Amino acid sequence: MLQGGIFIVLLLTASVFDVKKRIIPDTICLVVALTGFISFEPMKLFGVLTALPLLLAALIWGGIGGGDIKLMAASGIVLGFRGGMAAMIIGLSAMLLFYTIYAIIQRLRERDRQKAFPLAPFLSVGCIAAYFMNGGIPL
Repeated sequence: MLQGGIFIVLLLTASVFDVKKRIIPDTICLVVALTGFISFEPMKLFGVLTALPLLLAALIWGGIGGGDIKLMAASGIVLGFRGGMAAMIIGLSAMLLFYTIYAIIQRLRERDRQKAFPLAPFLSVGCIAAYFMNGGIPL
């Protein structure tokens, strides 16, 4: 319960920073990672690897900030590998749905579309969903 509450508050804080300033402070990522040690299991450390697809995408195509990658790696320590992958799939799916609806609305209004959106709010939604998909117990 304590871990879940701290995790959610930190994810929401990271989201607010990303929306307002387009940056996720390293301290937030560090504290998220430390939150994973509240109910530590060595296998959860493999959750760090959930950030690998984001890192590869950033290196190949760009457009993903280092804060998003660090946030996902830190969240992976809390969620474990399976939970982190589920979180990323849910979060990126939420962003895709949001952007599709946004693009349709902008096209109907005959306005230009914004090219970049902060990723942390969507990743946070995915992380929170993944955390509670297993009853608040890391996967």
